[in-house]
This record gives sequence, C-alpha cells and structure tokens, in this order.
Amino acid sequence: MNWSRFKSHFLHHADLGVSLDVSRVPFPDEFLVTMAPRMEQAYADMAALERGAIANPDEKRMVGHYWLRAPQLAPTPEITNEITSTLAAIQKFAAKVHSGGTVGPKGKFKNLLVIGIGGSALGPQLVSHALGHPRKDKLAVSFFDNTDPDGMDYVLGRLKGQLAKTLVVVISKSGGTAETRNGMLEAITAFQAANLAYPAHFVAVTGAGSKLDQVAQSEGWLARFAMWDWVGGRTSELSAVGLLPAALQGIDIQAMLDGAAAMDVATRQPVTARNPAALLALMWHFASDGRGAKDMVVLPYKDRLLLFSRYLQQLVMESIGKEYDLAGRVVNQGLAVYGNKGSTDQHAYVQQLREGVNNFFVTFIEVLKDRDGKTSLEVEPGVTSGDFLQGFLLGTRDALTEKDRHSITITVPDVSPRTLGMLIALYERVVGLYASLIGINAYHQPGVEAGKKAAGGVITLQLKLVAALRASSGRAYTPEQLAQSIGEPGRTELVFKILEHLAANKHTGVKKRAAQPVFESKYRLA
Repeated sequence: MNWSRFKSHFLHHADLGVSLDVSRVPFPDEFLVTMAPRMEQAYADMAALERGAIANPDEKRMVGHYWLRAPQLAPTPEITNEITSTLAAIQKFAAKVHSGGTVGPKGKFKNLLVIGIGGSALGPQLVSHALGHPRKDKLAVSFFDNTDPDGMDYVLGRLKGQLAKTLVVVISKSGGTAETRNGMLEAITAFQAANLAYPAHFVAVTGAGSKLDQVAQSEGWLARFAMWDWVGGRTSELSAVGLLPAALQGIDIQAMLDGAAAMDVATRQPVTARNPAALLALMWHFASDGRGAKDMVVLPYKDRLLLFSRYLQQLVMESIGKEYDLAGRVVNQGLAVYGNKGSTDQHAYVQQLREGVNNFFVTFIEVLKDRDGKTSLEVEPGVTSGDFLQGFLLGTRDALTEKDRHSITITVPDVSPRTLGMLIALYERVVGLYASLIGINAYHQPGVEAGKKAAGGVITLQLKLVAALRASSGRAYTPEQLAQSIGEPGRTELVFKILEHLAANKHTGVKKRAAQPVFESKYRLA
C-alpha cells in the first residue's frame, strides 16, 4: 500500500459525508477501462428499471423500490399517489398512536410486536436496533420472525401482562406466507387467552385483496397499509414494511427516505470514478472473479450496525444467487455474505481471515462519530474507547493487507436515520449494477419458492402419516413399515424425521418405542 494509490482510489462524497476506499483491492490500472462497456450497460439497465421496465419476467412486474424515496420518478401518476398517500397515512397513524388518539383497552400503546419473515423482518430489525433508544422510543419493539414456537413463547413471555398495551403489525404481501400466518395465529391465541379483542390491536401491511387484507377487513382490524407487487421483500425497508414499524418506534422516517434519495442521486452518476455503487459493484466483480469465487465479510465497527450483515445476506444472496443467467445458461452465480461486528470479530474469526484460507474479501464500515450526547471517557491519557475502536479497525485492516487479504472501507459520519437510509440505498444499487455485470436477474427468487413448495410437501406427508396411524387402531410401525403402508417407500427418510418430531411433542399423541438401531424404533398413535 502507498499514499499515491490511496489518493487515486479514495472517493469522498462531500454532500453525503460518505467515503469509499477501494485502494486495498489490487485491481490493475486497466481494469476500470476494460470493464467500462459492461458498466455502461449496467447504467442503462438501471435507468430502464427506474423508468418502469418489466424487470421480473417470471411475475411480469416492475421493480420500483427507487420510487419509494422519489415518488415523482414513478412511471405513472397512480403509483406516485399511492406512495405519497401511504407515507402520509403512516405518519398520521403513528402520530395518533403516540398522542393517545388511537389507544388500546387500557390506554396508550407501549409495546409493538412486528410479525414478518425475511425482508419483512430483517429490514425492520436492522432499523430498530440501529436507531432505537430505550429511553426515547415511543414503543418498545419485539419481533416474531420465524415459525419457532419456543421463539414466540420467549417474546410473549417478555410481553406477559402487557398485551393490553401492545400493538401488533402483521406484514405479508400475499397474506399466505406460512411463517407469518403462524405467528399471527399464535399472537391471536395469546390475545384471546388474555381476554382481549385482538382486532383492536392488529394492523396489516399487505397487498390489496390478499388473504391477509381480506381477514383484516372482515375482522375490523385497527388499520391496513399497502404493499405493492413492484416492491420485493428484500428491498422493502423503505416501504410501509419498514417505515410503519420505524415510525411507531419514533424514528425519523423522512430522514431515512431523504438519505436514500440523496444516495440514489449520487449513484445514478454515470462517471464510475465518482459513483460509489458502481465502484463497489466492480470491486465485487474483481474480488470474486465475477462468479462468487470469494465470500464477502462485512465488518461494521459499530454495535448499532450488528444486524447489517444479516440484512445484506438476504439482499445480496437472494438477489445474486441464481442458477441461470439471462440467456438461460447454467451459471450457478452467488456471493456469500457473513459478518458480525468489530472489534468482537477480532476475538472470533479474524484469526482465520489473516492466516487461514484466503477465500474472502472484507468490507469494513467505519463510523466517525463515537457517541451521542456526552463527552467520551479517557480510558488512557488522551485516548477514549472510541479511539480504540478505530484503532482496531485500522490495525486489523493493515494486518489483513500484510497477508494479501483484500478489503474495502466505507466511512460514514454517524449512525442516524439519514445515514442508514444512505447505506440501504447504496447496497440496493450495488446489487442491481453487479447483477447486470454478471448477466443475471436480481429480482426473482425461484429457489425460495422451491423451498416453500417442498415444505408444503412435508406438511402434506405428515398429515398422511397421522391419518394412517389413526386408522390403524394403535398399531405400531417402524418408519419403513409406515412408509410402505402409505405408498411412499421412496420417502422413508422423511417419514423417519417426521415421526421423530411428532413423538417429541406430547400434544401430537404419537408415542415412540425406542430400539437400537434407532431406525427400528416403532411409532403409534395413543
């Protein structure tokens, strides 16, 4: 590394207060020139996307998350009006909740339970953790983000005795997502057990006419907010999906939108050397050979950004992980993302990053402002805890460079609504540009749908097994015998796994007579 290369490949955007250093990725001088034609095509693809081109041919829909923070750019007046009216409705509803204009049976709401999965949870969780303040939040936020009964019991345990003052937001575009539906039913049961009329607590964020929308209307839920088919889950944080929970928590959602809009302006810049999203996309391409040959480790040196790598896992991996390219050729593209936070990771896996297999590149995220509201303690003469945090970041970066481990550094001024909006918009743009560079569709997810279908098949098989056991008058079967009896010998492994799960849960009534080897165990319905 040298000062000259740093100056050549350090981008500081003064209006945003954001810097990008790609000097520690050892691309040759001609790389940017060689990639220029493909980058021009990526710019063109992105411009078409923002004009309303059909970006997801599988579902015949546009992809318009960029319009959420610039409604005037939407391709029709109807979409512009939907965005602006929904934002106004969110702000009005949150203000009424905060002021006591909208209340529960025992007064003002104090808690918020968000029920969602994937993008309907990861984005809101990121924002809640990054921007929340225990003494300033208008509502204390909890999440159901899985179909794990024990996980839901844990959250409900924390809300015990407080459901009367708890608002529930259920988020599902289709209204048929199993994990979200299950969480909704568990929450309804908890409210009913507390003798509370749950519709007076429940709010839906969903597509018009969806199953959830119909339920919310027929039961008279407190409110409904729109989701649109042109906003994918992993890019939905700046729609009602993320803005409603954030506004209810008391976060400045307009500042988030303003930050995203400002980043969008900067990343529409067609001069690559001045476009942080374009430079990042090119660095991903160089570092991973344009085929995911190396993983991306995300290391934010800030506790509040702990969940950023989890958020990026979905945004990047669901967008980039594709079997086919746009020409229909098998390419098995992907870019694995993992990370936690610094300096915690220096006591975890940084040892391997420096001295183990060199199968990654790092993105460091540096936050200049240490803390809000008070002067930092000097833990040593002239040195604060925040100074140490930066020292660990810069020292780790140098230690990795010494071993030819490549890194990118993004520097932001603080962790504020505006800055978080900028980071979200930056990575949304990078994903789109990188997808163009490697020739894949970033906006569909056939693998996710395949997993949902397979899960549905497992549930169908379980019901078939229970029915067979019920019809057998207490007879006990080995997994092989039961699989044969229902005409599914090719699915004996699944039969075994389902029986083990059923036998572990008393409410099912399935009993196990253990044997060795375990596959000879027998199961019956008591």
